[in-house]
Amino acid sequence: MTDSISQGQTDVSSIAPYKDIDLTNIRELRNLLYAHNMRPNKAFGQNFLIDRSILTKIVEAAEIEVNDEILEVGAGTGVLTRELAHSARRVVAVELERDMLALLAKTTSFSPNVEIIARDLLFLDPVTVFGQSPYKLVANLPYYITAPTFRHFLESANPPRTLVVMVQQEVAQRIVAQPGDLSVLAISIQFYGQPRIIATVPASSFYPAPKVDSAILRVDVHATAPLSPIERDSFFRLVQAGFSERRKQLHNSLTHGLHYKNETIRAWLIEVGIEASRRAETLSIAEWLQLWRMGPPRQ
Repeated sequence: MTDSISQGQTDVSSIAPYKDIDLTNIRELRNLLYAHNMRPNKAFGQNFLIDRSILTKIVEAAEIEVNDEILEVGAGTGVLTRELAHSARRVVAVELERDMLALLAKTTSFSPNVEIIARDLLFLDPVTVFGQSPYKLVANLPYYITAPTFRHFLESANPPRTLVVMVQQEVAQRIVAQPGDLSVLAISIQFYGQPRIIATVPASSFYPAPKVDSAILRVDVHATAPLSPIERDSFFRLVQAGFSERRKQLHNSLTHGLHYKNETIRAWLIEVGIEASRRAETLSIAEWLQLWRMGPPRQ
């Protein structure tokens, strides 16, 4: 689905009861879902936030100003959408699941600055929504597409200037890791911006409660990426090769990942000044960039 849903198409008398509903109140939320013959859909990773203090922390972390434009992906019932609409000039809420879309249209119908887009978030082009105007991405991300979501938006022609997202706590810790514990995920996000954990979120803050705790993660995106899109793809092929056999020393993983002779890789590392015995997780992004810029010697 790719349709944008207009808030002006609904009869106000039919949605009046939704204006004052508290979507963080589990009893009211359950009654709302029951009235619409709905239940949380595991296939879409639906865990609804029912902790108002956490909701407040998300909005505060986004530091929303009156002229800000906000993109929320996976809007669900609209619990976060409505809070964002109190502060921002424009909120674009993206949701895919058909029944949830109908409910979202009702719970946000009194917010004229909310636009709803029915689309898979991974097929949403920010340029078609915002042009080249700056925007912030604020969302409670479905756990199963966290990494693809980051990549999709950070690599877009108009990436968000700030991301404030709810992710699994373990994933958040991996993203903010320092050299020694780096992963491809951490490098792929720190390449574009500076991540930091705002707060941890217990599983009890959701209905239904997931099996793991979560965290609010903020990423302040760099004004410009270190490399062009074509260069970026080549750079990440190198990083992926370095992590292809993580338990092995860097010279071995690069040998197998890039299909070069081991002596060639060793000579390359020596030329750059990186010990061949190091492991991929110990290299900083600056060292990866230095390695990429030097390029492997000819075989």
